[in-house]
Amino acid sequence: MRQQFILLPCLGLFLLSGLVAHADTPDREALMQIAQSLFEPLPEVVDNPDNPVTEAKVELGKMLYYDPRLSKSGFISCNSCHNLATYGVDNLPTSLGHAWAVGPRNAPTVLNAALHDTQFWDGRASDVEEQAQGPVLNPIEMAIPGEGFAVDRIASMPEYVAWFERAFPDESEPLTYANIANAIGAFERTLTTPDRFDDFLRGDADALSDKELAGLQVFINEGCVGCHAGPALGGDVMARFGIVEAYWEATREYITIDQPTMTMDVGRFAVTQNRDDLYVFKTPSLRNITRTYPYFHDGSVWNLRDATQIMARVQLGREIDEDDLDKLMAFYQTLEGEIPEHALRLPVLPASTEHTSRPAFR
Repeated sequence: MRQQFILLPCLGLFLLSGLVAHADTPDREALMQIAQSLFEPLPEVVDNPDNPVTEAKVELGKMLYYDPRLSKSGFISCNSCHNLATYGVDNLPTSLGHAWAVGPRNAPTVLNAALHDTQFWDGRASDVEEQAQGPVLNPIEMAIPGEGFAVDRIASMPEYVAWFERAFPDESEPLTYANIANAIGAFERTLTTPDRFDDFLRGDADALSDKELAGLQVFINEGCVGCHAGPALGGDVMARFGIVEAYWEATREYITIDQPTMTMDVGRFAVTQNRDDLYVFKTPSLRNITRTYPYFHDGSVWNLRDATQIMARVQLGREIDEDDLDKLMAFYQTLEGEIPEHALRLPVLPASTEHTSRPAFR
């Protein structure tokens, strides 16, 4: 069951210090049992009954994911902002889009995103299939002028037409805008990144070092699991960013002249116009968090240690001591996983024809 729009402090729930005592050498078996009750190992594929993952659909989706012809300019692909070689992000505060437009929010990683209950920072899409429909048509992202335009451009390439027929064999009209997104979504459902923490959750008590285990203990004791639990360690809660202090005040010192960011973002309120949703954002997954900098919806903070301390400050009104921060940084390293090999092999894209719509930069 989805948890939607819950206002929880991201470091302030499930205070389990009574169950997991502070110690230099944690009890591995006890800590494993608690971790197994809070988290889950990553699945190999995140299936969707409404869009079953098939080999043909995944291969088609990978081609579309890498194909810049799904943008008006013929220059921007899904991979431009969600680069799989850099853990599904572009490592920019906010992304560059059509005609060099600068987007308002940081591009979150696509890795493990299919596990999330909602998509986008404001939760406006329910799954990766719905999310994939948005950027293609967004005028400051890929800027395709309409669904029909996108379908016509893809349909002008006979090899793509054949691929859609293979991927959606039971449909009378396989090549539709919805199926473009369904194919991309099917590919994204294979982008899970197993790591050493999964080995630990599956019963390998020696998968983590003593310091990494101590970091997990701090993670639980401090209450980080209030917003970062489940298989993705996040992505299933909408939470107010700034319980004790406004987030833009806490991050202001990290903003520089050459790194302009929005000083304030109303979050989900922009979607719902509900005052309860002011400054509410989807909590990000912590899988691969060591690689998905810069942090937060505005990409205002580059250092993971700083980002962690900011969360303690604005959600709980306190600081984490330096020793515990060291342990948390060690634990975060265990969440750095392996990108699926098939996703990193570039596809050979279908050839354009003389009838392919001419790209336009403006």
